[in-house]
Amino acid sequence: MTACASTQHAAGPAEKDPQWLVYEGNADTAPGNGRRIVFISGDEEYRSEEGLPMLARGFAKHGFQTIVLFSQNPESGEIDPEESTHIAGMHLVDEADVLVLQLRFREFADADMKHIMDHVDAGKPLTALRTTTHPFFYRKVKDSPYAKWTWNAADGGFGKQIVGETWVNHHGHHGKEATRGIVSEANKAHPVLRGVDDVFGPTDVYGIRSLPDDAIVMLDGGILKGMNPKDELVDDDRNKPMHPVAWLRERPMPNDTVQRIVVTTMGTAQDLSSGDLRTYLLNGVLWQLGEDDAIPADGFSVDIVGPWDPSPFGFGTHRKGFTPSDIANGYPARNASKMTSK
Repeated sequence: MTACASTQHAAGPAEKDPQWLVYEGNADTAPGNGRRIVFISGDEEYRSEEGLPMLARGFAKHGFQTIVLFSQNPESGEIDPEESTHIAGMHLVDEADVLVLQLRFREFADADMKHIMDHVDAGKPLTALRTTTHPFFYRKVKDSPYAKWTWNAADGGFGKQIVGETWVNHHGHHGKEATRGIVSEANKAHPVLRGVDDVFGPTDVYGIRSLPDDAIVMLDGGILKGMNPKDELVDDDRNKPMHPVAWLRERPMPNDTVQRIVVTTMGTAQDLSSGDLRTYLLNGVLWQLGEDDAIPADGFSVDIVGPWDPSPFGFGTHRKGFTPSDIANGYPARNASKMTSK
C-alpha cells in the first residue's frame, strides 16, 4: 500500500475572521509552499490554546499556511478551553493538507464533527498531541452518528481506532515526574527523527497498553525522578520497558493506500519549549506529505516566533479575557494587566 498523494499546490487565501488565527505561508518558501495546516485547540488542562499558535507561527516561517481554531465562548469570542462544544471555523478543515488536533473530551455538533471525520475518512494526514488519545466524549448527544468515537467506547473510540491508543492512565506521577523522550533504537534512522536527540517535557508519561501493528515507535518515555531536565530516570519497573510517547502510524485505508498519522502523548505548552519536539512535529508533516527526502540531515528547526511564556498545565488555569486576535503575535507575559481571575 502507498501513502495518500502529497498535495503540491498552495492553498488559496484563507478566510479571515476574529474567531480564528491565520498565518499566511509564502507559496515560494519550501518546504511548505503555501500548503494548509489547520490546528484545533480544545483541551482544558495542557494549554493547547498557547502551544498551538506558537507552533503555527513557527511552521508558517517554513512556508505553510497555518490556521488555528479554538474552543471559545460563542457569544463573546473569548478563548475558553472549558467550552467543550463550540469551535468556530471548522469548515476550514475541508481544505487542510494536514490536520493537527489537541482535543480532550469534546462533544461537537454533527455538522462540526463532520469536517474532522471527512478529513480522517479521506486518509489525509493527521497529527495528534497529548489528550487526542481521548478527544471525544458523547455524554448528552448519544444518538449522534459520531458518538461511536467517544473515548470509552467498547473499541476504544477515536483514540484507539485512529490515533493508536485511548486514555489509560498516568504512568508517571502526574505533576511530580517529568518525561525524557528517548529515541527508539530500532527506528533511529527514520527520517522523522533527523535532528531529534534531546526531548524533555514536564508532563508525565501516559500509560500505553498496546499499539496497532502498523505503529512505528519514535520516542520512548523515560519517567524522571523530578520535574527538571537534569533529573535522572527513576529506577523502577515503570521504565522496564518504557512506554512510547511518540509514534507514527501508516493506517490502512479501504482504497489500498495508508493514512500517515503522527502522534505524541507529550504536548503541553511547556513541553513545546523543547526544540527537538517541535522538530519531530515538523519533520512529521513532511513525512505525512510523502516528502521524506525533503527532511534535512539535521531536521527542521522550528523557531519560537513572538512572546513565549507558557503557562503550567492544570485545570482552571488558562489565561482569561483573550480572543484569538488578541494573541495573534503571542500571549503577553502571564502578569499582563488584561488577565482576570475567577
